[in-house]
Amino acid sequence: MTSLLNHSKAVVSILIIALGFVFVTCEEPEKKVLIKTPYGNMKVRLYEDTPKHRANFLKLVEEGYYDQLLFHRVIDGFMIQGGDPESKEATERTRLGSGGPGYTLPAEINYPKHFHKKGALAAARQGDQVNPERESSGSQFYIVQGMTYTSEELDNIEEEHSRRRIQSKMFDMLNPYQDSLMAMRQRGDREGFESLIDEIEQKAREELGDSASFSFPENIRVAYSTIGGTPQLDGAYTVFGEVEEGLNVIDSIAAVATDQNDRPLKDIKMTMAIIEE
Repeated sequence: MTSLLNHSKAVVSILIIALGFVFVTCEEPEKKVLIKTPYGNMKVRLYEDTPKHRANFLKLVEEGYYDQLLFHRVIDGFMIQGGDPESKEATERTRLGSGGPGYTLPAEINYPKHFHKKGALAAARQGDQVNPERESSGSQFYIVQGMTYTSEELDNIEEEHSRRRIQSKMFDMLNPYQDSLMAMRQRGDREGFESLIDEIEQKAREELGDSASFSFPENIRVAYSTIGGTPQLDGAYTVFGEVEEGLNVIDSIAAVATDQNDRPLKDIKMTMAIIEE
């Protein structure tokens, strides 16, 4: 009996080892994207928790969509942008930035997990006025360069974010008060107008509660004070990846001479390839 039991245990052990081996060997390698430029290469990791943007970007790279497109908008201390298909055959000084694949992507904004630190890969989009859902361009993207910030500067940005939150809430609440505000303005009742605005603001703050006050998590404050970034964009655009190697390439591209539309005077073409690690 003991011999039979030992034999059974041995068989089970062999099966466990074999299955474990199968699990390991069947695990798919992570797909990353290599962006090749005249100034060097950037290796980009795409986030799994932005699946629509990740799948779309990989699809376009695999199709060769981005090959020979330009970094058509470059702002030193801010970001470098590309992905406009119209840039492929564009003549000098042509204004670019309105092209795309004919579709948009639903926003996948995962702030504060993903934020606009240096090297962040994010989707370009139209402004809130015409795009309140903040849908992303189907192909245009930007890579953050940004700058580093002092603690005082980050405090000021926090205050600005808080102010915008309150103003946005006030705008949503404005409709019932519009006639009264218009009447006060027409008869020159400045004191009454300002008093009613203060009342609306107070109600907005009460409805927002703790969320009326914006503050950066500590890890984000550290990132913006060391490697830098563009904190003003946080929570408004989909960040779906980051540059793991080649941050210096961003600096080199951002430093080039540009025209009045922020297009580099000398074309900066890209090619992309999927790599597995």
